[in-house]
Amino acid sequence: MTRPSTPPILSELRSPSSPASQVAALRALKNEIIGHEQKKEMWIGLGVVAPIARVLNTHKGSGKRRHREVPAGPRYPDRRAGRTDEEEARLQAIIIVGSLAYGGPAYVSPLYAGLVLSPLLSILSPAESSSHVVLAALRALNTVADSLALERPNPDTADDSLPNLLYVEQHVESLAQIIAQSAASLMVQQQISLAAALISKTCREEEHRQGLAKAGVLEALATRLASFVVATGCSLHATDPHLPHSGLPEGIAPPATPRSRLAPVLEAIGTIIQDSRYRTIQFISAPAFAAVFPKTDADGSTSAYEKNGAWASYVATPFAIRQAPANPLETLLPQLPSLHHRGSTGTTVSFPQLGAAGPSAKLSRATGAFSTAVEITQPGSLHHVEDDENALVAWLLYIVRGEGGTTRLMAAWVLTIIYRSGLTNRRRETGLALLLVPLLVRMLDKGLKTAGDGQNAYDNSVLRSSTWVIKEQAPAILAMLIVDSVELQRAAVEGDAIKKLSQLLKESYDPLPTMSTTSLWSPEPSSPDEMDIRESAHASKLGPTGLSPNAHHVVKMREAVLLAFAAIAPVKDEYRKAIIENGIVPFVIDSLKPYNNSSTSATIMEPKQPAMNEKGRTGLTGNPTPVLLAACGAARALSRSVSTLRTSLIDAGIAAPLFLLLEHESMEVQVAATAVVCNLILEFSPMREEQTIIQAGILRILCEHAHSTNAKLRLNSVWALKHLVYTAPNTLKMKCLEELGPGWLKLIICNDTEDLALSAGMRGDRDTSYGAPITMGTPNAAGEQVDLLNAIQEDGANYNPGVFDGEEDDSKMVDSVGVWSGAQCDVKPRPTFSSLDPGRTASTDPTRPRVGEASDVEFNASHQARSDDLAIQEQGLDFIRNLICGSGAAEMIDYMFTELGQDKLFEMLAAKLRPRVLTPFGRDRRMAENGSRQIAPPTEILISVCYIIVHIAAGSPRHRQLLIAQNELLKLLVPLFNHPHKEVRICCAWIVINLTWVDDQSDDQHCKLRAHELRKLGISEKLEAMKSDPETDVRERIKTAIHQMGTLLR
Repeated sequence: MTRPSTPPILSELRSPSSPASQVAALRALKNEIIGHEQKKEMWIGLGVVAPIARVLNTHKGSGKRRHREVPAGPRYPDRRAGRTDEEEARLQAIIIVGSLAYGGPAYVSPLYAGLVLSPLLSILSPAESSSHVVLAALRALNTVADSLALERPNPDTADDSLPNLLYVEQHVESLAQIIAQSAASLMVQQQISLAAALISKTCREEEHRQGLAKAGVLEALATRLASFVVATGCSLHATDPHLPHSGLPEGIAPPATPRSRLAPVLEAIGTIIQDSRYRTIQFISAPAFAAVFPKTDADGSTSAYEKNGAWASYVATPFAIRQAPANPLETLLPQLPSLHHRGSTGTTVSFPQLGAAGPSAKLSRATGAFSTAVEITQPGSLHHVEDDENALVAWLLYIVRGEGGTTRLMAAWVLTIIYRSGLTNRRRETGLALLLVPLLVRMLDKGLKTAGDGQNAYDNSVLRSSTWVIKEQAPAILAMLIVDSVELQRAAVEGDAIKKLSQLLKESYDPLPTMSTTSLWSPEPSSPDEMDIRESAHASKLGPTGLSPNAHHVVKMREAVLLAFAAIAPVKDEYRKAIIENGIVPFVIDSLKPYNNSSTSATIMEPKQPAMNEKGRTGLTGNPTPVLLAACGAARALSRSVSTLRTSLIDAGIAAPLFLLLEHESMEVQVAATAVVCNLILEFSPMREEQTIIQAGILRILCEHAHSTNAKLRLNSVWALKHLVYTAPNTLKMKCLEELGPGWLKLIICNDTEDLALSAGMRGDRDTSYGAPITMGTPNAAGEQVDLLNAIQEDGANYNPGVFDGEEDDSKMVDSVGVWSGAQCDVKPRPTFSSLDPGRTASTDPTRPRVGEASDVEFNASHQARSDDLAIQEQGLDFIRNLICGSGAAEMIDYMFTELGQDKLFEMLAAKLRPRVLTPFGRDRRMAENGSRQIAPPTEILISVCYIIVHIAAGSPRHRQLLIAQNELLKLLVPLFNHPHKEVRICCAWIVINLTWVDDQSDDQHCKLRAHELRKLGISEKLEAMKSDPETDVRERIKTAIHQMGTLLR
């Protein structure tokens, strides 16, 4: 059998006889493959990619970059009439690349292998390529990005070659040039929209977002958005560009044309500024917004914009009822009534929520346009500007109300990011509850119509369908908005969000339509199961088929809905019950089952569905990492209810899939799963049986995770172990300490950066073993002294009452009650230190906050490490506290003294109570003696240490005698009787009560001696001074302590 000859088209492409004939061959190839999947596969197999890459490589840039500033007129004239054969050949080759990429992930693999993307990206510069070529390149790159979204179900294994190739200085500058164009032609507007869409689809890493902001892309997008402000007639500048003979002042962007599209611009902005308060401030502080939203004149005089703006009818009305706001744009929004909060009949938190279960927002990986890690923020961590906010906030809310479809959605997203960054005033939350939340909930309707939604018409990808985008992203935006606000959560629930979200989650598990694709027969195996992956990455062979668009949509929608449930459920029991009554628990548990990554194919179908061949599969079995993270968040929120945990989650079988996730390959999943386990092993959980915990390997896994280098995983693991040992049998407590390791427990409690530095200073060393200087100030990159401890406050101000402890009273759960103490654990979430919180960044101008201050807070890794260090220390101390409480406490105290060392334990407790001496200037202690100051230990550490002392004092008389002999430790306790936090004062009272407790007549004499020792320390005077303490709990404990002391001292 003779081998078929090479097609004439391919021969001409490989060895063109002339430029014109090459163009003709490219046109013929284009016409043959467009819309014909079998022909695409055939031409890939014939090796057409290599000649296409050679055609694209004929582009030779000048190597010189023009400045990004674009004049008012068209900068790059259309060169269609004068296009050379080489340019025409490149244009045809780009169209062919886009057509091949449209075939899906299988066709992107040979394009990568054929080195097509690099020359394609080099064509992007509008200064060096014709408008048609740039537009075609943007379309092709968007198609490649769409196919890459389908390539793998797990982002951890996704091929990120396109982002890595795109986000380099040369190509980022090209993107900035494209977005900065000001010509009103259709082609330029299409380029701008497609460039913005490309950013939204490919910008997933923090370093890429930072690069876009630094390169001026964010400022160019802000200027583009300002043009829409002008076009809507909402500019606050005195000159109205719509009036005859009214020119645009310098700095004012020209109004956007009807051909401009707002949705892609907003989405690109949201993609860049998400997870970053610094970039959000940089965005709203752009010069373009300062021009269109100037400050109102100090004298309050009426200017031209009040007469000609969109709000003129309100301002000009002499009988206006309400007072004119400082921002005239507020008059475009409905007048809001005062909200009267209704009392809730449901219960709040049955036990304390965990701190951040996953990576911090700044470190979270975004798998779509939205971050998958929606965390429950700490109470009081969301701060607002005190004075007038930027007028952009009101304009975005105006756009949300006036537009529809994806434009409304993206405006809501950007507005939510600004709100979450703390750049709105406190009054804005009521407006968001009444105006924004109902609109987002309405977008969850099953039969939502997106009529007139041509905002994104320049991007025709099936993945960018308005209906799909809204279903995928509206729940995620709602989750981000309401996550730590009771008022916004109430608004969402009252809008029937729970029922609508439940319907969407169930819909994501409906069987998907099968794909009917037919491929050409080949003697070589074509199934990805049979194909060698290394061979598949070849320019003449197709790669794995990946997901179908329907499957991709289902995964994204499922993830977003689970995030929304996680945001609604953490506070109110009534919300959790409503979610469970909608029957979504089985679907949440199914969402905890991971995708089997052992094969290269994937399907998202129910296990009961009949098996199909590889070409007929529509998705993946199991769930990718983003869905697992969202499902863990939902399970964690639902498991915070006692009744829910016992009846709904455990009975539905949440334990088995969750325990498997503890050893998932993704560290993020391990962190999230461990956070859920913290709630599953509480005292009332049926999973607490000793044999169940040990046989299932949970104890071993948690102890292994407690040794992890990942701070979040280490924190959650120690937190879970703390819950596990509470009221557990002594045998399980001893087994837990043995698995964890007494040495490791001491290390995580004592291995503190400030302890290392101070110990080096006391020894007179220049450096510690880690190279830290003896002073607590360390020089940063600028050579300035950085105070690593400035997050610590000397009073109780670092505790901020917030969402989870102010509305109902049953939010406390005792987890370490001593037999004599009656003491409760600190059930409130970890406090947010002011210097760690970007929301506390000061600003001299509320409308244009200082970018530098936010940058210092956001990128200071030492502060984040310090915060993690304190949280782990607190949980380690609470672990000891729970070990030595309850029945059999005396035995455990002796065991703890044996394992940790009696003297070492008391020394460790004293070190945690001892104020830190900070020497901020220089290393010579004598030189800095006058400038040193003391830093009080964090309140949460004080409480944990004090309760350990309470439980030791609640042990046997012998333990009380050991404690009273610790003179240095007791001296450090004396100042705490005046501590501003009431829990610390209560602890001090319990210590006195327990030390003066008489077990029997044999202990009477020793008890009197302990009372005399306490009086010598000045504690009697402290108790007398506390009789009038403002807290009732403190006064009651003080009465008992004074009575017992008085009885013994007679």
